[in-house]
Amino acid sequence: MEVTTQQFKRCDLVKATGRVDSATAPQLEEAFDAIMEDDHYRIVFDMSDVDFISSAGLRVLINTQKTCKRWNRGQLVLASVPERILDALDLAGFIPLFAFYDDVVEAVGSF
Repeated sequence: MEVTTQQFKRCDLVKATGRVDSATAPQLEEAFDAIMEDDHYRIVFDMSDVDFISSAGLRVLINTQKTCKRWNRGQLVLASVPERILDALDLAGFIPLFAFYDDVVEAVGSF
């Protein structure tokens, strides 16, 4: 899995490519943690190239969302979520916890 980050004026963009599983989830968590250590809590996660996400990956998303929303500092929004992963999020009951956008431009514009 490859993780890239990009900083914008109002938010940060994280893009992952490949599988987010127990072996690669710590890498994704490090990317989110680095952003939050800089006191940036408005994060867009571009999932357009994510093939698979395991429970470890879902845990990273939930922990990041909890940290971002603490004291109303910001939030983690998901962009370009593949249908299969959206079904997994729905099955896990995570749909109400995140804002979803069809593309990255719309998600970045939401901040």
